[in-house]
Amino acid sequence: MPEPVTITFLGGLGEIGRNCACVEVSGRMLLLDCGLMFPDLDMLGIDLVLPDFSYILDNAERIEGVIATHGHEDHVGGLSFLARELSFPVYGSALTLGLAANRIDEAGLADSVEMIPVRDGERRRIGPFDVEFIPVTHSVPFGLATAFHTPQGTVLHTGDFKLDLTPVDGRLTDLARIGSIADQHGVRLLLSDSTNAEEKGHSQSESDVGDVLYQLFHSHEGQRIIATCFASHIHRVQQIADAALAFGRTIATMGLSMGKNVRLAREMGLLHIPDHALRDVADIADIDPARLCVISTGSQGEPMSALALLASSDNKFLKITGGDVVIMSSHPIPGNEANVSKVIDGLVRLGAEVVHSGISDVHSTGHAKEEELKTMLSIARPDWFTPVHGEYRHLTAHARLARRMGVPDSHVIVCEDGDRLVIDDSGITVERRAVPAGYLYVDGIVGDVGSGVLRDRRVLAEEGVVVVVVAVDVTSGAVITGPEIITRGWVHAPEAEDLLDQCAERVNDAIKEAFQKEAIDIETLQRYVRRAAGKFVNEQTRRRPMIVPVVMEA
Repeated sequence: MPEPVTITFLGGLGEIGRNCACVEVSGRMLLLDCGLMFPDLDMLGIDLVLPDFSYILDNAERIEGVIATHGHEDHVGGLSFLARELSFPVYGSALTLGLAANRIDEAGLADSVEMIPVRDGERRRIGPFDVEFIPVTHSVPFGLATAFHTPQGTVLHTGDFKLDLTPVDGRLTDLARIGSIADQHGVRLLLSDSTNAEEKGHSQSESDVGDVLYQLFHSHEGQRIIATCFASHIHRVQQIADAALAFGRTIATMGLSMGKNVRLAREMGLLHIPDHALRDVADIADIDPARLCVISTGSQGEPMSALALLASSDNKFLKITGGDVVIMSSHPIPGNEANVSKVIDGLVRLGAEVVHSGISDVHSTGHAKEEELKTMLSIARPDWFTPVHGEYRHLTAHARLARRMGVPDSHVIVCEDGDRLVIDDSGITVERRAVPAGYLYVDGIVGDVGSGVLRDRRVLAEEGVVVVVVAVDVTSGAVITGPEIITRGWVHAPEAEDLLDQCAERVNDAIKEAFQKEAIDIETLQRYVRRAAGKFVNEQTRRRPMIVPVVMEA
């Protein structure tokens, strides 16, 4: 009897980002992506959000490696953090590995990760795993779908994809191979990208964006153009460059990741910009602004990105002047809308004309819309279906599509992070919350900022802090100095001296009460101080700032 196959979801099901899953065959594990997520506005001070790695680390000795489906941060951005804990090989296209290596090298962890390139259509044994890599089109070149040929049948994971019939590089989604697998072996389980499952119709071809960019460059001849897009979107960079070259412009890149990715793509022969037309952004002072195109990072309004610094007049290479045109060739990732809006507002204030996806077709999604998802379902003809990669509403919308396309209702399983699918001879069952799958917050390079820290930050941001400093003699029960009340964000101290004095009196009374009850240890005194100050603050202002008692023994 064939042994069961399991798939455990650690991220990407119920949110945009943190894509990570564990496929297990014959007691061995293969990770499918290891991505990060950008923080929500209420995640104060948090830089990145990662999957919970505890299940992976608990089973580190069973890991065969990681498959990187494509080079976006929400699929490979977590590798440099996982590499701090263990060593492993990564399988992916050469470009995907090159993009992933940038962060891993920056972290000084290149020795912990072995990069193993795979080719379109390649079928490879990785331990007990029989894995086939199938080309798909996406907004970053050389994305891959993955077919796991397992003892329980073929599990097909689409990765992020769209059905672009006229891609910039001519590399199409290999629907013929997917149909062949369906005909020859059948697809036991399809895991498919759900990001645009609510969107009607068919996604716009990337080549169509090139036509729009050409017209924008034509209509803005004589003006300096600054274009921004994802640094990994090599096809978009190529189309911006093609439009610039068509009108005789010199091209400069701005932003560390843009420079690195352009250099990598040119070395690999995936990006074609002649040497004579490419300048370092530090060496453009002698170029007529009307003959210049700057391709920049910062399409998501990241606070310290090149474009954000430009919008706040803090960019050391460029200053916005009246007549400049900024083309934002991207669409905000959910959660980044406020940052993008702030950057646009700053650029307009400085006199720039900003062209963005809300007013012109300067961006095309990299994710399949409803008709493309239906096409994938009709070609794969899966026995079972689980939507992946998206917020919960996207997953449920995709599940509805699968039912409409003939997948039996009992064979459509909507999962969330932490759930595990068990595939055996009797069918597929789901174990809910089988493993920990919470958020791992990253602040700077620290990856263990807990929810308690975030909660404290929210209290400080919303209610402020009250610090009570007092020195006592525990032997006599006397207050030597204080209580002194120090506040930030609760009340403005110079205008509330009476309130602070009353709070000090209340705390002093609490300390006397504590000594009368023979409370002579510092921890007990701190509890009395915190309780008294907190109760007074709430009574007087109906606020709940953080109360920090500092009780010293004199």
